[in-house]
Amino acid sequence: MGKGLFDLEKHFAFYGAYHSNPVNVLIHMLFVWPIFFTSLVLFHFAPPLLHLPFAHGGLALDFAFVFALIYALFYVLMEPKAGSLAATLCFLCWLGSSSLAAHLGFSLAWKVVLAAQLFCWTGQFIGHGVFEKRAPALLDNLSQAFLMAPFFVLLEALNFFGYEPYPGFHSNVSTKIDAARKEWQTNKQKKSS
Repeated sequence: MGKGLFDLEKHFAFYGAYHSNPVNVLIHMLFVWPIFFTSLVLFHFAPPLLHLPFAHGGLALDFAFVFALIYALFYVLMEPKAGSLAATLCFLCWLGSSSLAAHLGFSLAWKVVLAAQLFCWTGQFIGHGVFEKRAPALLDNLSQAFLMAPFFVLLEALNFFGYEPYPGFHSNVSTKIDAARKEWQTNKQKKSS
Protein backbone atom coordinates (compact mmCIF):
# COMPACT_ATOMS: atom_id res chain seq x y z
CA MET A 1 0.00 0.00 0.00
CA GLY A 2 1.84 3.05 -1.23
CA LYS A 3 0.99 6.54 -0.14
CA GLY A 4 0.83 9.79 -2.02
CA LEU A 5 1.77 9.36 -5.66
CA PHE A 6 1.81 5.55 -5.38
CA ASP A 7 -1.42 5.14 -3.39
CA LEU A 8 -3.16 2.40 -5.37
CA GLU A 9 -6.43 2.70 -3.48
CA LYS A 10 -6.64 6.44 -4.11
CA HIS A 11 -5.87 6.10 -7.84
CA PHE A 12 -8.14 3.10 -8.33
CA ALA A 13 -10.99 4.79 -6.46
CA PHE A 14 -10.59 7.98 -8.51
CA TYR A 15 -10.67 6.05 -11.75
CA GLY A 16 -13.36 3.66 -10.54
CA ALA A 17 -15.68 6.52 -9.63
CA TYR A 18 -15.87 7.31 -13.35
CA HIS A 19 -16.16 3.67 -14.43
CA SER A 20 -18.91 1.87 -12.55
CA ASN A 21 -21.07 0.78 -15.47
CA PRO A 22 -20.04 -2.73 -16.62
CA VAL A 23 -20.48 -1.91 -20.32
CA ASN A 24 -18.31 1.19 -19.98
CA VAL A 25 -15.68 -0.83 -18.10
CA LEU A 26 -15.71 -3.46 -20.89
CA ILE A 27 -15.35 -0.74 -23.53
CA HIS A 28 -12.33 0.61 -21.66
CA MET A 29 -10.87 -2.88 -21.32
CA LEU A 30 -11.05 -3.22 -25.10
CA PHE A 31 -9.77 0.25 -26.04
CA VAL A 32 -7.30 1.54 -23.44
CA TRP A 33 -4.33 -0.69 -24.27
CA PRO A 34 -4.69 -0.08 -28.04
CA ILE A 35 -4.51 3.66 -27.30
CA PHE A 36 -1.33 3.09 -25.32
CA PHE A 37 0.11 0.86 -28.07
CA THR A 38 -0.68 3.22 -30.95
CA SER A 39 0.70 6.18 -28.98
CA LEU A 40 3.97 4.28 -28.73
CA VAL A 41 3.92 3.65 -32.49
CA LEU A 42 3.81 7.40 -33.08
CA PHE A 43 6.40 8.13 -30.38
CA HIS A 44 8.93 5.97 -32.24
CA PHE A 45 9.11 8.71 -34.85
CA ALA A 46 10.06 11.42 -32.34
CA PRO A 47 13.74 12.40 -32.28
CA PRO A 48 15.81 10.40 -29.75
CA LEU A 49 15.90 11.89 -26.27
CA LEU A 50 19.51 10.90 -25.77
CA HIS A 51 22.23 9.43 -27.92
CA LEU A 52 24.94 7.49 -26.09
CA PRO A 53 28.05 6.96 -28.22
CA PHE A 54 29.31 3.38 -28.12
CA ALA A 55 30.91 1.07 -30.59
CA HIS A 56 28.69 -0.01 -33.48
CA GLY A 57 27.02 3.38 -33.90
CA GLY A 58 25.82 4.09 -30.39
CA LEU A 59 22.58 3.74 -28.52
CA ALA A 60 19.62 6.07 -28.99
CA LEU A 61 17.15 6.41 -26.17
CA ASP A 62 13.82 6.98 -27.86
CA PHE A 63 10.73 8.68 -26.48
CA ALA A 64 8.58 5.54 -26.88
CA PHE A 65 10.93 3.57 -24.62
CA VAL A 66 11.03 6.30 -21.96
CA PHE A 67 7.25 6.61 -22.07
CA ALA A 68 6.78 2.83 -21.61
CA LEU A 69 9.44 2.80 -18.88
CA ILE A 70 7.73 5.57 -16.88
CA TYR A 71 4.40 3.73 -17.02
CA ALA A 72 6.06 0.41 -16.13
CA LEU A 73 7.93 1.82 -13.14
CA PHE A 74 4.86 3.64 -11.87
CA TYR A 75 2.81 0.44 -11.95
CA VAL A 76 5.48 -1.69 -10.25
CA LEU A 77 5.92 0.91 -7.51
CA MET A 78 2.17 1.06 -6.92
CA GLU A 79 1.65 -2.70 -6.71
CA PRO A 80 4.52 -5.13 -7.33
CA LYS A 81 2.60 -8.22 -8.52
CA ALA A 82 0.02 -6.75 -10.90
CA GLY A 83 2.43 -3.89 -11.60
CA SER A 84 5.02 -6.37 -12.88
CA LEU A 85 2.44 -7.82 -15.25
CA ALA A 86 1.49 -4.30 -16.37
CA ALA A 87 5.19 -3.45 -16.83
CA THR A 88 5.60 -6.56 -18.97
CA LEU A 89 2.64 -5.48 -21.09
CA CYS A 90 4.14 -1.98 -21.42
CA PHE A 91 7.40 -3.42 -22.74
CA LEU A 92 5.61 -5.86 -25.05
CA CYS A 93 3.69 -2.89 -26.41
CA TRP A 94 6.97 -1.03 -26.86
CA LEU A 95 8.52 -3.97 -28.74
CA GLY A 96 5.45 -4.50 -30.91
CA SER A 97 5.04 -0.80 -31.62
CA SER A 98 8.71 -0.56 -32.58
CA SER A 99 8.30 -3.36 -35.08
CA LEU A 100 5.07 -1.91 -36.47
CA ALA A 101 6.55 1.59 -36.74
CA ALA A 102 9.58 0.22 -38.61
CA HIS A 103 7.36 -1.83 -40.91
CA LEU A 104 4.85 0.91 -41.72
CA GLY A 105 7.11 3.96 -41.89
CA PHE A 106 5.90 7.37 -40.79
CA SER A 107 3.81 8.13 -43.90
CA LEU A 108 1.50 5.19 -43.20
CA ALA A 109 1.93 4.82 -39.43
CA TRP A 110 0.44 8.20 -38.55
CA LYS A 111 -2.70 7.33 -40.56
CA VAL A 112 -3.07 3.96 -38.83
CA VAL A 113 -2.49 5.60 -35.43
CA LEU A 114 -5.00 8.36 -36.18
CA ALA A 115 -7.69 5.87 -37.27
CA ALA A 116 -7.09 3.62 -34.24
CA GLN A 117 -7.03 6.54 -31.81
CA LEU A 118 -10.23 8.05 -33.22
CA PHE A 119 -11.99 4.68 -33.10
CA CYS A 120 -10.86 3.89 -29.54
CA TRP A 121 -11.49 7.37 -28.13
CA THR A 122 -14.92 7.51 -29.78
CA GLY A 123 -15.78 4.17 -28.21
CA GLN A 124 -14.74 5.39 -24.80
CA PHE A 125 -16.68 8.64 -25.09
CA ILE A 126 -19.75 6.65 -26.14
CA GLY A 127 -19.18 4.43 -23.11
CA HIS A 128 -19.20 7.46 -20.85
CA GLY A 129 -22.06 9.30 -22.53
CA VAL A 130 -24.44 6.41 -23.20
CA PHE A 131 -23.67 3.91 -20.45
CA GLU A 132 -21.86 5.70 -17.62
CA LYS A 133 -23.74 8.98 -18.10
CA ARG A 134 -20.75 10.79 -16.68
CA ALA A 135 -17.93 12.77 -18.24
CA PRO A 136 -14.60 10.91 -18.46
CA ALA A 137 -12.04 11.16 -15.66
CA LEU A 138 -9.62 12.94 -17.98
CA LEU A 139 -11.76 16.07 -17.78
CA ASP A 140 -11.09 16.31 -14.03
CA ASN A 141 -7.52 15.02 -13.81
CA LEU A 142 -5.85 14.49 -17.17
CA SER A 143 -2.52 13.09 -15.99
CA GLN A 144 -4.03 10.71 -13.46
CA ALA A 145 -6.59 9.45 -15.97
CA PHE A 146 -3.98 8.80 -18.66
CA LEU A 147 -1.48 7.22 -16.31
CA MET A 148 -3.97 5.00 -14.49
CA ALA A 149 -6.13 3.84 -17.40
CA PRO A 150 -4.00 0.88 -18.58
CA PHE A 151 -3.38 -0.32 -15.02
CA PHE A 152 -7.03 0.15 -14.07
CA VAL A 153 -8.31 -2.05 -16.89
CA LEU A 154 -5.65 -4.68 -16.14
CA LEU A 155 -6.69 -4.75 -12.48
CA GLU A 156 -10.33 -5.00 -13.57
CA ALA A 157 -9.44 -8.01 -15.73
CA LEU A 158 -7.44 -9.62 -12.91
CA ASN A 159 -10.39 -9.05 -10.59
CA PHE A 160 -12.43 -11.45 -12.76
CA PHE A 161 -9.94 -14.13 -11.75
CA GLY A 162 -10.20 -13.26 -8.06
CA TYR A 163 -7.01 -11.19 -7.80
CA GLU A 164 -6.84 -8.69 -4.98
CA PRO A 165 -3.62 -6.71 -4.41
CA TYR A 166 -4.00 -7.22 -0.66
CA PRO A 167 -6.79 -8.31 1.68
CA GLY A 168 -9.49 -5.66 1.95
CA PHE A 169 -8.42 -3.77 -1.18
CA HIS A 170 -11.70 -4.17 -3.05
CA SER A 171 -13.88 -3.33 -0.05
CA ASN A 172 -11.76 -0.23 0.75
CA VAL A 173 -11.89 0.93 -2.87
CA SER A 174 -15.63 0.22 -3.17
CA THR A 175 -16.28 2.40 -0.11
CA LYS A 176 -14.22 5.23 -1.62
CA ILE A 177 -15.90 4.86 -5.03
CA ASP A 178 -19.37 4.94 -3.46
CA ALA A 179 -18.48 8.08 -1.49
CA ALA A 180 -17.05 9.80 -4.60
CA ARG A 181 -20.09 8.89 -6.71
CA LYS A 182 -22.48 10.14 -4.00
CA GLU A 183 -20.55 13.42 -3.84
CA TRP A 184 -20.73 13.70 -7.64
CA GLN A 185 -24.50 13.02 -7.61
CA THR A 186 -25.03 15.62 -4.89
CA ASN A 187 -23.02 18.22 -6.79
CA LYS A 188 -24.85 17.36 -10.01
CA GLN A 189 -28.22 17.83 -8.29
CA LYS A 190 -27.11 21.16 -6.80
CA LYS A 191 -26.05 22.42 -10.23
CA SER A 192 -29.31 21.37 -11.89
CA SER A 193 -31.55 22.99 -9.25
